[in-house]
Amino acid sequence: MIRLGLRLAVAGGRESLTRLILIAAAVAVGAGLLLTTLASVNAVDAQLTRYASLYPGVSVGGDADPLWWSTREDYFQGTQIVRVDVAATGPDAPTPVGVPRTPRPGEYYASPALRELIATNPADQLRDRYPARDLGTIGAAGLPSPDTLLVMVGGTPDEVAKQPRARQLTSVGDTTPPIPETIVDLILGVVAGGLLFPVLIFIGTATRLSAARREQRFAAFRLAGATPRQISTIAAVEAGLAAVAGTAVGFALFLACRGQLAEIPFTGMRFFPGDLSLDLRDVLIVALGIPAGAAAAAHVSLRRVRISPLGVTRRVTPRPPRAYRLIPLVLGLTVLFVAYGYRPRTSDGQTAVFLPAILLVMAGLVLAGPWLTMVGARLLAARTRRPAGLIAARRLADNPKAGFRAISGIMVALFVTTVAVGVITTIVANRGPAQLGSTEAGTLSANFNEKPLAVPDRVLADIRTIPGVRSASVVRENPVRSGEGDGVIACADLPPAYGRCTPGATVAQLSSNFLPWRESASPDRQWPASSMSPADLRRLPVTSVVVGTDGRTATVERARTVLEIAYPVQFWVAPNVPGDFESDFANTMRGWQQLADVVIVGSLALAGCSLAVSVVGGLSERRRPFSLLRLSGAPVRVLRRVVLLESAVPMLAVAVLAVAMGLLAAHLFLRAQMHYTLTPPGPGFYAVVLVGLVACLGIIGATLPLLERVTGPETARSE
Repeated sequence: MIRLGLRLAVAGGRESLTRLILIAAAVAVGAGLLLTTLASVNAVDAQLTRYASLYPGVSVGGDADPLWWSTREDYFQGTQIVRVDVAATGPDAPTPVGVPRTPRPGEYYASPALRELIATNPADQLRDRYPARDLGTIGAAGLPSPDTLLVMVGGTPDEVAKQPRARQLTSVGDTTPPIPETIVDLILGVVAGGLLFPVLIFIGTATRLSAARREQRFAAFRLAGATPRQISTIAAVEAGLAAVAGTAVGFALFLACRGQLAEIPFTGMRFFPGDLSLDLRDVLIVALGIPAGAAAAAHVSLRRVRISPLGVTRRVTPRPPRAYRLIPLVLGLTVLFVAYGYRPRTSDGQTAVFLPAILLVMAGLVLAGPWLTMVGARLLAARTRRPAGLIAARRLADNPKAGFRAISGIMVALFVTTVAVGVITTIVANRGPAQLGSTEAGTLSANFNEKPLAVPDRVLADIRTIPGVRSASVVRENPVRSGEGDGVIACADLPPAYGRCTPGATVAQLSSNFLPWRESASPDRQWPASSMSPADLRRLPVTSVVVGTDGRTATVERARTVLEIAYPVQFWVAPNVPGDFESDFANTMRGWQQLADVVIVGSLALAGCSLAVSVVGGLSERRRPFSLLRLSGAPVRVLRRVVLLESAVPMLAVAVLAVAMGLLAAHLFLRAQMHYTLTPPGPGFYAVVLVGLVACLGIIGATLPLLERVTGPETARSE
């Protein structure tokens, strides 16, 4: 039977060979995308692991000399720079990953991206922050991404030990803290829910190509005496052969395009080509899973033939889906509404409520899809008066499960990505950087970790001589805190742009960066008086230095450089303006949004391919009824409209429903978790969805010229 199945697959005439090639090509595309998806998950995991290694955990035991290690963040033009200070305590101290040796005091290594940034900007804005001797480039093994801005600075053990987050390491690379599960779950959820499902739908659709035609042929074998087991073996061999060939081509496509894929910043940062790797489990899943799945799909598709040799002629309208399919969707939305009013207090409790609820809504959409397709088709049939619309609507209403199967991936992908984009857009809108030109955007503050009793006059003088600096003030620690008054300053030293003291006061209590919480700076703001006297101020430690600038990048970076040179180890957080962290955070969020956009486009393209394969298979299976319609006088353009409507109407309806449900779920989640009101995604999101849908329609339209060739009069005569 195996030899016969191979012979039928490759020597069954032009029709069999064409079917084999089409299935193999479709499986190749699906396998390549599946490999890309699995490799991308591995790449993101590797990227996050190397990033976490820059923040090592506790030291492990050993007899080697320890290595002092301290990680902190710096900023340049709103972009984060990771600075690692290291100091070897002896000749046996471990060497950091990515460099040939540990830098000594006065030496540093930099990543390629940071070296380029240093070379293209004035020294007093960036280069002067680092020691005199440049040892070279940090290798890829020590970088999360080719775009990472990382500097490794050498120091003495005493200097590094005083820095924040200082650790003693007796080995490097095995003290990486575990990656938070929420990050991995987010990545796997977006990728698996948004892209893997459409890929599997596409592969399954491809392997079922011309299933009805094969059923007729195998029914003839049954009439000739073949057993159901023999028929299943022949079908599995035929489908498996095409799937094996397609899988092999898919591996070749992935390997050929891996370098180009690594250049795409799916998460906001590019990957190293080696990160897009596959482990043995991934290879086995694809190499064995796809052919096995194809064989199983062929086996299932012949269930009517196994019942009886005449089973293929006894086709009746399938039982219509029932309204009970809406229950999971309603339950999921109900849980979200209940959680909105009664939010659990703990993060574990919130995760236990929101994650299952969103997954239940997603599963409910898939389960309710056939019923919704049937209802929509009946409404279309009731309202349309054109022949093409009536034929398409009746066909969808008769078998809504088949009509929904190929587009179910669109619903999952659009729902998942709409939730992600809605949440990201809202968070960025509420936590974005300060507006350019505002007082906040030009306020540079440096908070001391080890609070000195004074700031040298020469440091303040150097800052005030920078073009664009309007003020440089010293804020001291408030011994009696109230509200935002964690700092105190003499009223004579308070810059007018940030407010004024109450009448008669000589010392004001205020926030350490002059900016009230969640309020804009204003010269009309009146800070409360402090009970301290100007003489008492000089005995209080300095908590911060606040520099008022004109907001220009050059001004801010020069002032930041002066402060970092004057105090190389005293800052827990590098001198920053309010937009630094927010800009970096917003860039990270935009990277995840870019990943969501990629998933949208990829899933819609896959759905278009699935629909195209379904259209081709449907034309092959219905060429006799279509040829009879042509003989009865139906124009080809009417038949083309039938095919287009059968695919386009469910797809567009599913897209609208998935986006609406995604925005609703995102709004309920944001209101319950962060008390934010959903900020609708911008026009770019809808443009991406629209472009993807248009691409799907274009792929479907490319199959329509086949209709005229397969529905000629000779088809009706030959069958």
